[in-house]
Amino acid sequence: MSPSESLPVSPSESLPESLSARFGERAQVSESFGEITLDVAAGDWIAVLTGLRDSGYAFFDWLTGVDDPPEGFFVVANVYDPHARHRLLVRTHVPRAAPRLPSAVGVYRGADWHERETFEMFGVIFEDHPNLVPLLLPDGFEGHPLRKDFILAARVAKQWPGAKEPGESGHGAPSRRKTLPPGVPADWGAPDA
Repeated sequence: MSPSESLPVSPSESLPESLSARFGERAQVSESFGEITLDVAAGDWIAVLTGLRDSGYAFFDWLTGVDDPPEGFFVVANVYDPHARHRLLVRTHVPRAAPRLPSAVGVYRGADWHERETFEMFGVIFEDHPNLVPLLLPDGFEGHPLRKDFILAARVAKQWPGAKEPGESGHGAPSRRKTLPPGVPADWGAPDA
């Protein structure tokens, strides 16, 4: 299929049918709430993305990770065909023990920062990425904060939700002093007596 051809190839064929015919066993096509998703094996990730790019899905929108405990992580990319005005989700799964996936930067240059963010936040290693270094977190940050097993320091320092403030008792809600903000005249908003 030439780069100028877009899916579907015939007016009688639906987009999911066309995608199934194009990728066969490499991709499981599903449609839910108007969104078409291609589930691919990690080994077919680059081949399917390349096939989509070559068949008109030239615009790379985004890529992210989804923690799926205890098995591993989903990596999800969203690509768009500007001529046919079709959007697709492409999804693969990597195991928690070895979260590795080939980098899509060679297929879609725009995947660069998205893969760096997913590496930093989830710990998914994108093999052959040209510059897989932290993007958002400060130097020396340890861990991957979007993993569901990541312990937030703020939750350790103060339990949440429902933690009591100093001076609160366990009997009912604490009463608040009824005061007006600074600069508001005393007769404004005073309850009628």
